[in-house]
Amino acid sequence: MELIFNKSVSGRRCTQFPANDVPVLKEIPKKYLRKSPCNLPEVSEMDVVRHFTNLSKLNFSVDSNFYPLGSCTMKYNPKFTEDVARLEGFTKLHPLLPQLRLGGILAQGALEVLYEMDRILSEITGMDAFTLQPAAGAHGELAGVMLIAAYHRSLNQKRKYILVPDSAHGTNPASAAIVGYEIINIASNKNGTMDIEALKAHLNQDVAAIMMTCPNTLGLFESDIDTIAKLAHAQGALMYYDGANLNAILGKCRPGDLGFDVIHLNLHKTFATPHGGGGPGSGPVGVKKELIEFLPISRIEKRDDGTLYLDYKKPQSIGYISSFYGNFLVILKAYAYILLLGKEGLIRTSEHAVLNANYVLAKLKDIYEPAVEKTCMHECVFSASRQILKNVHALDIAKYLIDCGIHPPTIYFPLIVKEALMIEPTETESKETLDHFIHCMREANRLTQENPEVLKKAPQTMPISRLDETKAARDMNCASL
Repeated sequence: MELIFNKSVSGRRCTQFPANDVPVLKEIPKKYLRKSPCNLPEVSEMDVVRHFTNLSKLNFSVDSNFYPLGSCTMKYNPKFTEDVARLEGFTKLHPLLPQLRLGGILAQGALEVLYEMDRILSEITGMDAFTLQPAAGAHGELAGVMLIAAYHRSLNQKRKYILVPDSAHGTNPASAAIVGYEIINIASNKNGTMDIEALKAHLNQDVAAIMMTCPNTLGLFESDIDTIAKLAHAQGALMYYDGANLNAILGKCRPGDLGFDVIHLNLHKTFATPHGGGGPGSGPVGVKKELIEFLPISRIEKRDDGTLYLDYKKPQSIGYISSFYGNFLVILKAYAYILLLGKEGLIRTSEHAVLNANYVLAKLKDIYEPAVEKTCMHECVFSASRQILKNVHALDIAKYLIDCGIHPPTIYFPLIVKEALMIEPTETESKETLDHFIHCMREANRLTQENPEVLKKAPQTMPISRLDETKAARDMNCASL
């Protein structure tokens, strides 16, 4: 696509500003003034509108394309929640209003959303209280590990380690390390779940917590979770639940009932709020009653007359972790989504997500090697190890899918699967969409056997074809091959 600078015509204007009729009180010092024109393109308004509209059409989005990396990263967002988030009663509230003496009365509606969301998420997950302040999943992880550290400090315990399965999300060890813990990786067994004997070898009273994703990143439910939780608690360690895959068990079981003490949720992964392109995000953190006193301030409490207020009198709190009360309008969208679906609707989302993933698994396992030969949960993981025999990698298959109008799935993760292809269709995709994806995946395999060079050159329908990815990472101005 042509650069907008190439459309520039000397003297052409998009808009013209009237002459300044406000006296200039003080000239800008010359050292701050440009010494040459800023070299912006000279184009008409129509040129600008058409250029950026056409650019936007090159984007892959969940509104225009199938995203087989689904609930993990990109999930369909119902449009009615956007209408709810645009209500002036919410959008025109100043974020400082609830802190003012009379402001708390004027902001009761917003405080009620946050208060009820705390109660709703606690009921869904089996926790006792939530903070809604974390601005993203990894931020929630960090807050959760800070809560774990505060809990052990209150008991005068100096614990050094956090145990993380090798099937965990990469942010788990990073969040724990930021708080100051040393990380010990626990291997998976041949069934794709945590190796209990490996866990026992490292679990002692120096361990602060075990961080787990359940189902794990292989799309498998940790069938020994009761045993793991009992072993951890016997040593005084806490259980941390990475809620990224809650979409698989929503309404079927609650992490708090499985033995977890701390949980973070990704509202975009489970409750259909926007995500992608850097945000906005929301990563609420829930805890069991033993950790409530450590939650960030301020806490929203209810008076005897039913009014809500902000309580800062929490001496054991880890303090502020976010400005104001988190990404409020994102939380509001999730709140509306939950109220729309209700209990039965939330349960059906999990059922459909699991059904869709297993449908894809059943249709492709004859040509793509499953990571583990088991029924999966909301995601299925394949290896392109069979395709490697023809020198076709997971990356080549992912690039080919772009030419099919499909956003590539997650590749090369989890790290414990060679040439991994992780596919998460979510509950919102139709059988027809899944059948098209399956057809494209089978076509990719056919080309692997008959004409692998087609895959090596993909994508061929985009303005930029295959890049030298090593060079691209080091030189943002590099050209396509």
